[in-house]
Amino acid sequence: MRLSKYAEYDATGLASLVRGGEVTLLELTLLAREARINAVIEFYEDAESVAGADGGLFHGVPFLRKDIGATEAGRLQEKGSRLFKGFRPQTRQLFFSSRQAGGLRCLGRTTTPELEATIMTESILNGITCNPWDLERSAGGSSGGAAAGVAAGITPIAHGSDSGGSIRIPASWCGLVGLNPSLGRAV
Repeated sequence: MRLSKYAEYDATGLASLVRGGEVTLLELTLLAREARINAVIEFYEDAESVAGADGGLFHGVPFLRKDIGATEAGRLQEKGSRLFKGFRPQTRQLFFSSRQAGGLRCLGRTTTPELEATIMTESILNGITCNPWDLERSAGGSSGGAAAGVAAGITPIAHGSDSGGSIRIPASWCGLVGLNPSLGRAV
C-alpha cells in the first residue's frame, strides 16, 4: 500500500483492511511514519510491539497522543516546555488502557503549545506546527499537533484535550471534525 492510498481511509476502514489481511499492522505503522510535518515530536521505536493493540474495534490502527494531559507510564511527556524536558510520568491513566483495549496503536507524541497556554501550537522546545493545507498558516492549538497530524494523513485519529477550544480550534482550522467528550467521561 502507498501513503496516498493509506490517507484515503479513516480508522474503521484501516481496521477492516487489517482484518481482511489486505495490510499488516507493521505496514500501517511504517506508512504512518512516512508523512512528516512538525506535528509529531516523537515516533515510538517500540510501537509495533505494543501488546494488546491488535484487537478491538480499531484492530491496530495508528494513533497519536497529545504531549500533555493523560499520561502513559514511562513515556516522555514534556508538555511543550523546557521545564519538563525529559519528564517521564510513572502512571498510566485509564484513557490509554481504553485506547489499547479498543485496538488503537499509539505511534508517538504530537506537538502542543507550552503548557497549553495559547491557541497557537508553537513553543521554544518544539517550534511551530503549521497547517498542512497552507504552511504559512497555524494549525491552531492547543491540540494543533494532533489536528495537523490527522489532516496531513499521518494517522486517521489522534488524542486531544479541550476545556477552552483546544480541540475545536485546531480541528476547524485544519478542516476536521473534533469531538470534545463531556467532562469526567472516560473515552
